[in-house]
Amino acid sequence: MTLKVHFAIIGKLVIRFICVREKYIYMNWFLKEQSIATKSAVAMMLLALFVGGAFVIGVNVGSSGGRSSADSSSLLFSGSDALQPVGVDFSPLWKAWNTINNKFVPVSTSTKITDADKVWGMVSGLAGSLEDPYTVFLPPADSEIFEDDISGNFEGVGMEIGMRNNILTVIAPLKGTPADRAGIMSGDSILRIDKEPTDNLTIDEAVKRIRGERGTPIIFTIARDGEGEFLEIEVIRDIIEIPTIQTELRDDGIFVINLFNFSALSPNLFRQALREFVLTGSNKLILDLRGNPGGFLEAAVDMASWFLPTGEVVLREDFGRYEKLSVYRSKGYDIFNENLKMVILINRGSASASEILAGALQEHGIAMLVGEKSFGKGSVQELVKITPDTSLKITIARWLTPNSVSISDGGLTPDIEVSITPEDFEAEIDTQLDKAVEILDGS
Repeated sequence: MTLKVHFAIIGKLVIRFICVREKYIYMNWFLKEQSIATKSAVAMMLLALFVGGAFVIGVNVGSSGGRSSADSSSLLFSGSDALQPVGVDFSPLWKAWNTINNKFVPVSTSTKITDADKVWGMVSGLAGSLEDPYTVFLPPADSEIFEDDISGNFEGVGMEIGMRNNILTVIAPLKGTPADRAGIMSGDSILRIDKEPTDNLTIDEAVKRIRGERGTPIIFTIARDGEGEFLEIEVIRDIIEIPTIQTELRDDGIFVINLFNFSALSPNLFRQALREFVLTGSNKLILDLRGNPGGFLEAAVDMASWFLPTGEVVLREDFGRYEKLSVYRSKGYDIFNENLKMVILINRGSASASEILAGALQEHGIAMLVGEKSFGKGSVQELVKITPDTSLKITIARWLTPNSVSISDGGLTPDIEVSITPEDFEAEIDTQLDKAVEILDGS
């Protein structure tokens, strides 16, 4: 999920995400201190191929409650920016449109479907044809919810969710949230929400079901590795407060930094944590990224820069055929020498920015990775305003490690794989942390 926020000069809001379930964790200050840019051309072009220039320039189709078929079609392909791709036959679309208008009879007399509703359905189908769980069209109600979420106005259970093998999956419960307290774990497969199956839900549809008023219950039916039966876990919704970082100097002299997300505040807090580490005189560091779902790209690059010389590659951004490869390099703070002994803990809840930081430090030989394979969220999304009250969240790039390994292809593999069994969890035994301590004590 790293996040960048750009306000285009023509008024189109563009938000770039690499956090898997953005809706649950973004706060007001995420929208501050960001640069102005206009990198929305790719997403806008893709929509123009289908809905034309009217949507691109912000025409609110159907805002008056419905239009004739002819009027709607003229809006779809009107305006100086309208593009009709060569070699694409749109006649099936218009035949279906006119057939629906001429023949469809709703089951209920109270059902009112406007031309705008049909247009939103068409654009949703276009986004769905890409078979990417992170590319979705947000019609007016969903777009409003999403923008409330990224401004921090939400109540929920406090967990990141994503898709793994087309199954709704918990990336990570956020520390101290209702989901965490109820026993939800990274890697849990969510089969039902309040008894309703999730197999045909998109991520955004699942989020809408999970959202709710503070104090109200929700029941998840969970499939968990190592459990012979499905689990039913009730969670009471609450206002979500996001932790950022915790530090600890252990009795054995090992310094531990627990980083819970990559927010706008994280780089400065991480700098303070490293200063605290240096002042202890220890050279043994554990960076715990387990359950960290990501956040700002810039935060990951800044944190990596404390360990890498100027110019070393932190990650590569591949836009496919649309743009040249972008390379993000260390800023060269590089305050540590070869005496540093470092282990990074990862698990199935480590995603996006966590994978960027861990992958960079692993491949540059700075840190050893211990734990489980990471989630594998290595794609970048932009949120593009299509009309004043609708948006398209579209994948526009993928992340590669310094050695050009795709993060999305199975995630990061730790140098030493260690799992925490359900029995370990119940007994509060942290086998992954214990292995990291063993490695550092023996070095």
